[in-house]
Amino acid sequence: MHYDLVVIGGGPAGMMAAATAAQKGLQVLLIEKNEKLGKKLYITGKGRCNVTNYGDMEDFFDNIVTNKKFLYSALYTFNNYQLVELLNNLGVKTKIERGSRVFPESDKSSDIIKGFERYLKKSRVDIRYNNAAKKILTKDNRVTGVLLKNNEQINCNNVLIATGGMSYQHTGSTGDGYQLAGELGHTVIEPKPALVPLVTGESWVKELQGLTLKNVTATLTAGGKTVASKFGEMLFTHFGVSGPIILSLSSLLNKNARSEVKLFIDLKPALSDEQLDQRIQRDFRKYINKQVKNALNDLLPKRLIPVIIKLTGLSSKVVNQVTKKERLTLVHTLKSLQLTVTGTRPLNEAIITSGGISTGEINPSTLESKLVQGLYFAGEVIDVDALTGGYNLQIAFSTGYLSGKSAAEKTKGKLGL
Repeated sequence: MHYDLVVIGGGPAGMMAAATAAQKGLQVLLIEKNEKLGKKLYITGKGRCNVTNYGDMEDFFDNIVTNKKFLYSALYTFNNYQLVELLNNLGVKTKIERGSRVFPESDKSSDIIKGFERYLKKSRVDIRYNNAAKKILTKDNRVTGVLLKNNEQINCNNVLIATGGMSYQHTGSTGDGYQLAGELGHTVIEPKPALVPLVTGESWVKELQGLTLKNVTATLTAGGKTVASKFGEMLFTHFGVSGPIILSLSSLLNKNARSEVKLFIDLKPALSDEQLDQRIQRDFRKYINKQVKNALNDLLPKRLIPVIIKLTGLSSKVVNQVTKKERLTLVHTLKSLQLTVTGTRPLNEAIITSGGISTGEINPSTLESKLVQGLYFAGEVIDVDALTGGYNLQIAFSTGYLSGKSAAEKTKGKLGL
């Protein structure tokens, strides 16, 4: 059978692209290497699926890390409000939580996938599971078909690559799209981990494994210059630090020199140095005859106290022996707990991939290749990424919609329909 469009990859971008093109009248085949669609989507947000963000467009672009201008057309053609409306029409009720994050009302990512499966079926998209593309066939820089791994050849006018990045590879994101596009002359920007935990050099971090800190500010510096600060929640691990604010800072780290990278944690961002000093003095008066380690219980999580005591050299001190200089050292440590960042966790542990197909070789208005006619791209396979909060999934759905729409309009235009 001859298809107007073959979509490679059944994640959010691929499902949206296939359904959109089919809704506009194209004969569409969706190829998925796994036994089911949306395998990575299923585990996002710990299975809850933060599907988009309900903030305005200005907020959206503030949270895009890489190639935000490239995404203008995609995000304005199909925005977050349109996605929520589509989901509701597909029978998936949504809710808005803190930070304008949008989730399915059921807290089940599987409901998002089921909604899109209904959409694909209604749109009469043919789906082939357990199939992977081996090569995109071209003639005179124009798409003519797809060769599958089983050496079956499928003839088509257009191919859309939506294979994702290289994180969570057990879900099928193994960089297939980079290879397929690279063979056709496309430049692949080196894939790097984004939204990934940071590895730190201090040995005391292991003592705090599993400790979550809320309402703290983490500041990342590279080469002595501040990269960014984030307020919120973080987590200590056996290798370093993780949690929402750390993941966001890790993506910004990709854009900066990796020499002398430091992380400074303000454990009490609501208090100035002077206010914190007064608070400590108040606690010290209350526990005047106790050891310092027993005088900080009102101020800090219990597990954090031994580390702070060790770092400030107050291990054997009784409160009434602490000098003003020592007290101010304690204040400084609490306002600027320093960690040395030695790297990130591997790409396969990252939530998303930074890097991918160079945006300079893709038309941002249509998402068609500038090198090969009839070749389109959508989702994480492109060199775009954003911070946490539903932005990356919206990018996947928006680029999926625009690429599917563009393929349909070009095909219908050629047919004079």
